[in-house]
Amino acid sequence: MIHLKGGYLVDPVNHLDGPGDLWIEGGRIVAPPAGGRATETVDCTGCVVMAGAIDVHSHIGGGNVNTARLLLPEEHPASLRRPGETPLSRIGFDVDTTGRLYAEMGFTTVIEPAMMPSNGLHAHLELADIPIIDKGALVVLGNEDFLLTLLRGKESRSAVRDYVSYMVESTGALGIKVINAGASAAFKANARTFALDDEVPGYGVSSRQIVLALQQAVDELGIPHPLHIHCNNLGVPGNADTALATMEATSGRPAHLAHIQFYGYGKEGRRGFSSAAARVAEAVNRRKDVTVDIGQIMFGQTVTISCDTLRQFTARNFSRPRKWVITETDFNGGGIVPYRYSSSDFYNVVQWAVGLELFLLIDDPWRVFFTTDHPNGAPFTFYPEIFALLMDRQARNNAIAELPKRAIAMTGLASIAREYTLAEIAIMTRAAPARLLGLADRGHLGRGARADVAVYRRRDDKAEMFRSTVVTIKAGTVVVRDGTVVATPEGKALVVKPGAGTAISRRMERYYEEVFGLSPQFFHVDPAALGRDEPFMEVPCRS
Repeated sequence: MIHLKGGYLVDPVNHLDGPGDLWIEGGRIVAPPAGGRATETVDCTGCVVMAGAIDVHSHIGGGNVNTARLLLPEEHPASLRRPGETPLSRIGFDVDTTGRLYAEMGFTTVIEPAMMPSNGLHAHLELADIPIIDKGALVVLGNEDFLLTLLRGKESRSAVRDYVSYMVESTGALGIKVINAGASAAFKANARTFALDDEVPGYGVSSRQIVLALQQAVDELGIPHPLHIHCNNLGVPGNADTALATMEATSGRPAHLAHIQFYGYGKEGRRGFSSAAARVAEAVNRRKDVTVDIGQIMFGQTVTISCDTLRQFTARNFSRPRKWVITETDFNGGGIVPYRYSSSDFYNVVQWAVGLELFLLIDDPWRVFFTTDHPNGAPFTFYPEIFALLMDRQARNNAIAELPKRAIAMTGLASIAREYTLAEIAIMTRAAPARLLGLADRGHLGRGARADVAVYRRRDDKAEMFRSTVVTIKAGTVVVRDGTVVATPEGKALVVKPGAGTAISRRMERYYEEVFGLSPQFFHVDPAALGRDEPFMEVPCRS
């Protein structure tokens, strides 16, 4: 039994915001035992105790991530030597380091948001190699021939629902993501732009229709996480209109808009690029059925990884360094484009400010989520610096003072006084992600919860405070002490099982054999293939 003694407990779910003790036994948080005996006592005096953090959108495994590793070996430690064996999961963004770095910052659950069905087994094999943290993956639908054919043929809602259920179960997914719906299919027909009401050549189906069909299926299947939407027109000046139109289109059912910072742009000013964060935030504040994650950018070298093939094809012209990879498949393909965000670049500075404006202008921390769209906006290792920018106005003003005034003038960031509290940080990074994903067993410190716990030394410098934990506990095991990983247990893959029927299974078998000459088992993720005891943890669907 572990006793966390004398810490300051921050848990909005259970209305904890003050001094207290925490007891852990058998991987769960428990009531104080009679007599108060423990096998280990951790002195948490001067520390803040929170549930383990949850990242809802971080590209940590799968085909596109591995392509990025191969494209940019010079950016990673593995390039310094030639190891005897070089499995892809050990090159570049090393999976072992991924789990360790997340745990050191107090994160215990991370969601990979873009698993292509054809890469499902590969993605799960790689995710299984990431130590400590639990993982989940969102399977990408919305550009594949089978779904577009269903919609072109005006097949029933139940047919689409059965197909979505089949793809979730066969790939071991936690939910569904749609990326620039229909655009990758249109890209194959030489389209270079694709808006919400544009139709996919040869199918006569619009992006709006695809999004609504998938949203309806996810909702009716009871999958806890709403449809995860990567909108049209990412990064384009004036695309705030696209974000607003997408919110309007999805009215009436829950919807989650990903990396909304990349859709927060207006066209004002001499350069035709400005912040429209206030408009987007106002719409989110008004629409209680919408949740968003931010995709904050930070200055420095990174690499953009996306299944938005059309957008990445355009972005290749801005690659830094000058190399890139674009791929296409029946589903979404992928685009790997290195990029360096510069603090002297007008456009990058506006982007930086837009993300922070959205964080600060969206009122409800239960509906806005802390992400950099790792690594697209910045590596997740920048999280401590972003916490400081949100929690400390003076730190924010100091950062603004170092940036070009002409860029900051196209935003409203300098006028915002809000500072996030510890309770709001706990909501945004713990309680709200758990609720969004249907993970009732985590995100809080209540009795019976999984013992995923992060203990931080309280400091005025919030970046320093959140850079590493005093202790991180994963499912009852101490995995970090004083910022150093001391244990690397295996995490679980979180999955939902909506219940795919035999009729859709037979139909998919015929389709795969006719179109690809393959059995659908070729794409099926078999838990036995992962080489782990009970690698999956099922998350219940809503009844």
